[in-house]
Amino acid sequence: MDIRAYNREAWDKQVEGGQNPWTKPVGPEIIAAARHGEFSVLLTEQKPVPSEWIPNLQDLDVLCLACGGGQQAPVLAAAGAKVTVLDNSPKQLERDLFVAQRDGLHLSTVEGDMQDLSAFADESFDFIFHPVSNVFCPDVLPVWREAYRVLRVGGTLVAGMMNPVFYIFGYPEWEKGELIVKNPIPYSDAERLSPEALEDFRKNGTPLEFGHTLTDLIGGQCEAGFHIIGFYEDYMKDNPLSQYHPTYIATKASKE
Repeated sequence: MDIRAYNREAWDKQVEGGQNPWTKPVGPEIIAAARHGEFSVLLTEQKPVPSEWIPNLQDLDVLCLACGGGQQAPVLAAAGAKVTVLDNSPKQLERDLFVAQRDGLHLSTVEGDMQDLSAFADESFDFIFHPVSNVFCPDVLPVWREAYRVLRVGGTLVAGMMNPVFYIFGYPEWEKGELIVKNPIPYSDAERLSPEALEDFRKNGTPLEFGHTLTDLIGGQCEAGFHIIGFYEDYMKDNPLSQYHPTYIATKASKE
């Protein structure tokens, strides 16, 4: 299966469906506030990124990595950054352009694979904003290596990730509120879902996800050359695991 092609189509369908909250652009009032320095952005689902994790954005070259949807990128642009958005879904990128055109923002969009940033030269960006989207690629290590390459010395990568424990529980049981341990980590929807479940995913335009090990999520950043200097956890709404354990992790890493 061509995972990238499947997930591109799936995310385009998510945009067309209009129900996925990560496909809904921010309103003009959010952009207006960001222009005055009043804003927050999400790497994970509920907890805003700490303000001390965000540098002074004025004229900073920022890459919003696998970050389409008309949310974080336009806010960072309104706050003064020179923003480039890379995403696998053309329709998610259209969400960013919609906000930019509506509110008079300047940002660039690039359709591409988060594992391959060859469209960008070495040390092109000062700040990389990467929300919980590496769950949609089979191998996270190239993401860290490419992010390190295109980041300037002294720059910062902030990244959201799914805690691997999320994927040990079986589908569709967890949708019914049942936490039944079934899966090893690393995890792959493409390999672990039943043929019937995979067909349902395809019909519904549900993206395929991959659960990476902590060695790859955290150790992979260190192996790429990053120094991790910040960390927090967050919870998914309306998920049975959230009663017992955080579902998300976020890191701040520097290139020194």
